[in-house]
Amino acid sequence: MLITGCATDDDDTADTATASQESITDTVSGDGKGRYAAVNGLQLYYEIHGTGQPLVLLHGGLGNAETSFSALLPELTKNRKVITVDLQAHGHTADIDRPLSFEQMADDVAGLIDHLELEKVDVLGYSLGGGVALQLGSRNPDVVNKLVINSAAYRFDGWTAEGRTGMASIDPTAMIGTPMHEAYTRTAPRPGDWPVFAAKTKQLLTRDFDWTTEVAAITAPTLVVIAESDIVERPHAVDLINLLGSGTADATSDTAAATLEIVPGTTHYDILYRADLLLPIIEPFLDAPGE
Repeated sequence: MLITGCATDDDDTADTATASQESITDTVSGDGKGRYAAVNGLQLYYEIHGTGQPLVLLHGGLGNAETSFSALLPELTKNRKVITVDLQAHGHTADIDRPLSFEQMADDVAGLIDHLELEKVDVLGYSLGGGVALQLGSRNPDVVNKLVINSAAYRFDGWTAEGRTGMASIDPTAMIGTPMHEAYTRTAPRPGDWPVFAAKTKQLLTRDFDWTTEVAAITAPTLVVIAESDIVERPHAVDLINLLGSGTADATSDTAAATLEIVPGTTHYDILYRADLLLPIIEPFLDAPGE
């Protein structure tokens, strides 16, 4: 088992060329759907859909923005400027000679936000992308308005035994022909990098970590979402919202309140495709007045 879902349908829901991009001279992708920004030594791939309050979407491990968020984009782009990102080595973003780390990927996203001349953005991160979102909220609080953390852990022991076993069992050869491998082959600038990409992702996902101190410093209002049958331990999700300051935020508090929602009838691997269940949870949180 892995920690991302994978859809196969293309997203044709919104034009990616927006007025905000007209003054930015980034390289346009071959299919014209996205652009590449020079950030921290990467050519970081992104797309912009819609207009309104910026919302950055961060995908799961071994996936990409298209495979993760195709079911959510049609609705989210109706009144928001949605920025999808393919993180280091994922999707359209080629790998470079550095390890994969949550901290570095968070800095890459912060660099993209600055590059696009955005101010505070909302951020939705799923699984691996949820870890990147937590690091972004901790390391770059000045650019984050609200956080949605979907099916992610802030300590390695927050994953279930099933989840940890799945991460440890990532095998590049065994995965050839799977939807994730096929999606990578379709989008990667260098499809032959698959074995190195899968190995580096496995190394990242099996690394022990504990972000208690970092998460406790997050000040952005945060919605934590998990599936009914997730590979995130439910008590761990409760610990996360308590650490974020659930129910304690007030005019004098530096810690924003957090809330937890459990999506019925879903798993870690299909939760993003249940737009009918997920959007009624996410959108009211994003639409509510800020602090």
